[in-house]
Amino acid sequence: MLATDFVRLTAGSIRSQRMRAFLAASGIAVGIAAVILLTSIGQGVRDYVLSEFAQFGTNLMLVMPGRVRTAGASIGVFGSVRPITIEDAIALRNVRGVEVTNPGIDGNAEVSAAGKHRRMTVFGMGPDWPAVAHMRVAMGSFLPHEDLHAARPLAVLGAKVKQELFGAANPLGKRVDISGSRFYIVGVMESKGQFVGMDLDDTVFIPVARAQEVFNRNGLTAIDVLYDPEAQPERVIEGIRRLIVARHGRDDVTIITQREMVRVLGSVLGVLTFAVGALGSISLLVGGVGILTIMTIAVNERTPEIGLLRALGARREQILALFLGEAALLAAAGGAAGLLLGVSVARLMSAIVPALPVSTPWWFAVLAEAIATFVGLTAGVLPAHRAAQMQPVDALRSE
Repeated sequence: MLATDFVRLTAGSIRSQRMRAFLAASGIAVGIAAVILLTSIGQGVRDYVLSEFAQFGTNLMLVMPGRVRTAGASIGVFGSVRPITIEDAIALRNVRGVEVTNPGIDGNAEVSAAGKHRRMTVFGMGPDWPAVAHMRVAMGSFLPHEDLHAARPLAVLGAKVKQELFGAANPLGKRVDISGSRFYIVGVMESKGQFVGMDLDDTVFIPVARAQEVFNRNGLTAIDVLYDPEAQPERVIEGIRRLIVARHGRDDVTIITQREMVRVLGSVLGVLTFAVGALGSISLLVGGVGILTIMTIAVNERTPEIGLLRALGARREQILALFLGEAALLAAAGGAAGLLLGVSVARLMSAIVPALPVSTPWWFAVLAEAIATFVGLTAGVLPAHRAAQMQPVDALRSE
């Protein structure tokens, strides 16, 4: 059988039953569209979250109180968690490779100014927080470098807080009350936007020691550590742990690097994206069943044609390839339509809801089309094998 005859017979069979072919391809199209849409949203969310963490750079570590470990029995008094302190943050500056340390504490407090008040997130920070978070001051200055234990009652407003409390007025030098304590505004931060659901513009920054008084806490939430990008993170972590053991008597902190956070998040979100795509691919099974049904009917209807082809010398493998080609063509056409539909709906959703991150990698589009073709081939195997096994005389006798 010539290649031109193969193409003509395959395409002619599909054209002769347009409605049947359309319905068979539609099942695959819906399945591919569902997979593309769901995975585009999943990939978009993954890219968004990773980009949010990446904005803080890759040479950042978090030192938090408490050691994450598993024990088979109670460890008694040695299991108590010693808080990390401002002194620990200052001491960490002496670790080889460490460039900046920032003691941090956060909480929710009542903030009032200019006759307006509401509850919001308040961060107690050291003066080096802008360098850690890659944030800039839009007006005035950030908290000054002074004795962390005897810092003055100063405050820096987030961009949204400044707009809500003072509008277009200049807030510098004015007073803001936080949980009944009086602070004087020395700066306003540039807009930073959302960070994994937390609005960094809807915050107030005050000295860390003052925040401990406001929240009545002795320890810190975490210590941010910026280290030399050229240094080996493992060496820096080892130095931090040695210092903590010297100060606390044991290693009772958890150290997480920015690279590790991004890697773990990437892995988790990648698995979630795969799971969402797998759920959407269930509809591909329905499309595969549709092609199996259509091809089975086609074999029954074209039994005389099969007998004639076999009588004219067509080999069994040629009959098998003919029906498999028809199934693959139906699936490929449905896959291409589903790909176009899924990408279009994803782009439309992104346009209607700009906050919804959507991303469709080109390699996934190619993979989806390959999967659609594979599903068609798999669904067409049984009918095609049945057609190839027909005896010419029996097939012609059914006319």
